[in-house]
Order: sequence, then structure tokens, then C-alpha cells
Amino acid sequence: MGEQKSAKQFIVGFALETENELENAKSKLKKKNLDMVVLNSLKDQGAGFGHDTNKITIIDKKEVQHSFGLKSKVDVAKDIVNLIVSNVTNSILP
Repeated sequence: MGEQKSAKQFIVGFALETENELENAKSKLKKKNLDMVVLNSLKDQGAGFGHDTNKITIIDKKEVQHSFGLKSKVDVAKDIVNLIVSNVTNSILP
């Protein structure tokens, strides 16, 4: 998708990492031409599969990191959507 992305598209990817989390997520961000990548780490207690909670870090294409604490997966989804909306709004407004 990233290879065929138009200027009007905003692509978000997900990175589930177990080693070198930030470096691997940043690499995926660039390699796949993403606008944002959501990093999930299996190293965090209470996060990931088998839990109702998660802890994420979102990295945008300028490599700005937004880290969130452990919270319900519903609240994690809200954080992701809010950051997408914020980034898209900021990119289309002068």
C-alpha cells in the first residue's frame, strides 16, 4: 500500500516486536512508507495477547514518539484514532 499511496491517503501500520522494538518499528515505518506505526511490545506486563489491556507507542513519519501507559484496549483504540485525526487535520490545514 505504501508504494501506491497518494497524497490524500494516510496509512497506519502495526508492529508487534519482541526485540529492538523502537528500531524495528521505525524501520517498518520507513520501509512500508507509512504515516504512522503503532508499536506493541510483548515485554510489557499486562499488555498484548491474552489481556484486556495494552501499552503502545505510536511513531509518526517525523519519528515523533507518543507513548501511552497501560490501559484498556478500547481506550488504546481511542488513542490511536485521536492521534490519526490530529495528524490528518494538521496535515490538511495551513
